[in-house]
Amino acid sequence: MINPGRVLCKCLLFIPLLVAPLYVSAQQTEEQPLDEIVITATRLQTTARDVNRSVSVVDQQRIQNGTQQLALDEALAGTPGLYMQNRYNMAQDLRISLRGFGARSAFGIRGIKVIVDGIPQTLPDGQAGVDSIDLGSASRIQVLRGPSSALYGNASGGVIIIESEMGQEPSFLEAGLATGGLGYQKYQLKTGGLVNRFDYLVNASTQELDGYRDHSASEGSLVNARFGFQINEYDSLKLIVNSTDQPLAQDPGGITSAQVMRDRQSARDRNLLYDAGEALDQQRVGIVYTTDRTSGSLLLRNYYVWRDFSNKLPFQSGGAVDLQRFFYGVGAQYTFADAVPEQLQLMLGFDLDRQDDERKRFDNLQGVIGPLTLDQRERVDSDGLFVQGKYRFNDRWDGSAGLRYDEISYDVNDHYLVDGDDSGKINFDQFSYSVGLSRDFGNGMLFGTINSSFETPTTTELANPDGSGGFNQSLQPQTAINYEVGFKSGAENLYYELAVFHINLEDELVPYELPGSPGRTFYVNAGESSRTGIESAVSWSSPGGFGIDASLTWSDFRFDDFIDDNGNDFSGSQMPGVPEFFGYVGLNYTSTGGFKAMLETSYSGSLYANNANSVKVSSYLVTGLRASYTIETGNLYLRPYAGINNLFNTHYDSNIRINAFGGRYYEPAPERNIYVGIKIRHKWNRG
Repeated sequence: MINPGRVLCKCLLFIPLLVAPLYVSAQQTEEQPLDEIVITATRLQTTARDVNRSVSVVDQQRIQNGTQQLALDEALAGTPGLYMQNRYNMAQDLRISLRGFGARSAFGIRGIKVIVDGIPQTLPDGQAGVDSIDLGSASRIQVLRGPSSALYGNASGGVIIIESEMGQEPSFLEAGLATGGLGYQKYQLKTGGLVNRFDYLVNASTQELDGYRDHSASEGSLVNARFGFQINEYDSLKLIVNSTDQPLAQDPGGITSAQVMRDRQSARDRNLLYDAGEALDQQRVGIVYTTDRTSGSLLLRNYYVWRDFSNKLPFQSGGAVDLQRFFYGVGAQYTFADAVPEQLQLMLGFDLDRQDDERKRFDNLQGVIGPLTLDQRERVDSDGLFVQGKYRFNDRWDGSAGLRYDEISYDVNDHYLVDGDDSGKINFDQFSYSVGLSRDFGNGMLFGTINSSFETPTTTELANPDGSGGFNQSLQPQTAINYEVGFKSGAENLYYELAVFHINLEDELVPYELPGSPGRTFYVNAGESSRTGIESAVSWSSPGGFGIDASLTWSDFRFDDFIDDNGNDFSGSQMPGVPEFFGYVGLNYTSTGGFKAMLETSYSGSLYANNANSVKVSSYLVTGLRASYTIETGNLYLRPYAGINNLFNTHYDSNIRINAFGGRYYEPAPERNIYVGIKIRHKWNRG
């Protein structure tokens, strides 16, 4: 239940983030409508002013300028409500939590829809990987905060949309080189341009990292290409091609607090013994067609992804996995331009996505692949139909609503019949809805929304704890309803926002480990959970080139009714893996002579590592500094840059493994490390 007094007290902590910009706005800026920031995450294209949801937008400078581009958290640090860990373990991927969705993930991303250039990175079963995302060619990232299943279906506790650069004039060829501590090396080659109606952008990069801890090395290469063709004044076609090769990503594992005290850089002994880690090879091809005519606009998408994945886990029985995955899909959405009445925006659409996995498990004989223990084909079909509408009552009031129906089916065919036939099927279906209302005050907008979401277990999470094949039939989808009120305002050099939300959840999916398979994660449903939070952000820049970005998030996430399969009662416990408070302050400076610098500090409050709340991880502050200098001479420019991670050498953990067996919760983060790089670009005009 919501405690109004507790929420009010927490709101008082956010007053400084609101008072400061109000004062700056009154004294130094002239307020303007937020109609220059286009928002597409809501599928009905709108602006930052008009969207009655909590949305954050990050631009190309923030993503690419002077960053190592190891993970999304470099670009998204400072996004309220978004908590990220695990930048330095490439075998586990970045762990992203958005209003608590995704916090349970043992690897990859759960509960958050990830879309790149109109093509979903999230599988039909709800799991998303970020290993093929090319930050070196990303131009913009949108983060839609809060449940969004009425828009995107399964696993939409939030949405992250990444857009690649488009080819423009003048054409260019860019080479990049970077090196630094922890054995970091990166090489990049990028080209782009515009020829008549055809535009192109191709970026290729390779990266190596020895890592801070023992057994944490990784290497990989990535090619990302986006081609566009303007067929005529109405129709356009976009082709996306992406290839990822990551032959090495070692996993040092989680260690105990005693091991952290003895040697922060040590790896878990079993991870060394069993050579824990992963390798992958993936190709993605996508086509997006759009037409915009007087009667309406149509978007069609079609994509295909081939993924070859293998990993070794730190135990023997079934501890080596080989996965051949093919997933593909089609989708369409039509927006009426001549809807009746004319104040109405209306959009209809569908998504059809398919996932086909050939999964095998073998014994891991201390790093050597042993006998086969599991062989099954897993298929997931996801079909969704949706309608979205927005109605303008007058110059001040807007309303929106959406409805979506999804059917998701799981089908497993067991090919390893030594222990019996574990073939089976599971079917889920769900209606999701959203309702929103906003009031424009001229210098700001007040909005309120109610949104629902649902999240099925992934095929990996459906693994049976008893060690047999097939799916765990006892797991149910997680459902949530989000109630939210927010206010946002912007002027020429200023943007600020405040949002208060409460989420009711049923059957929340919670991870745990078993003594017989330490290092492998299984899942159970909690009965009821609730999440209450406050998110605030400020962004301000001065005419002199100085700027400030700040955000602060308070979270009260707890299990209201949760008794696990062993009879342990965790009712009333805080949800592990997410701190009560986390925040960010970034100070930046841009000179007229081409110099840019950013000093940023992230704060993570204390958090719990297990459901029982018996292990508490201390809070920390970590600071980074980076700078670049651009030199332009004719058609040539050079951009040397440098950065310092963990400037003050803070000891903290880059990741916490929730409910890990034997107290192996901790993955220590690197100490202070430095990187340097340079980019050289040559530009030319056609003819």
